[in-house]
Amino acid sequence: MANLKWKTPRSKTRSRRAANWKLSPVTAVECPQCHQPRRPHFVCRFCGFYDGRKVIEPKDEHAGHSHA
Repeated sequence: MANLKWKTPRSKTRSRRAANWKLSPVTAVECPQCHQPRRPHFVCRFCGFYDGRKVIEPKDEHAGHSHA
């Protein structure tokens, strides 16, 4: 086995490690009921449907806000 000539600096090791810390874009599919984008295997937040049936009542966008 070959021997190293120089010790690898910490900064090089850190930058190599940090090069793989990336976020992947969020996957979105179209809801078959309301045709809004939603995440796969998640309840649609706009219509409340999942797998062809209504599982939650969607929240009102302005619930709890009183704009006079």
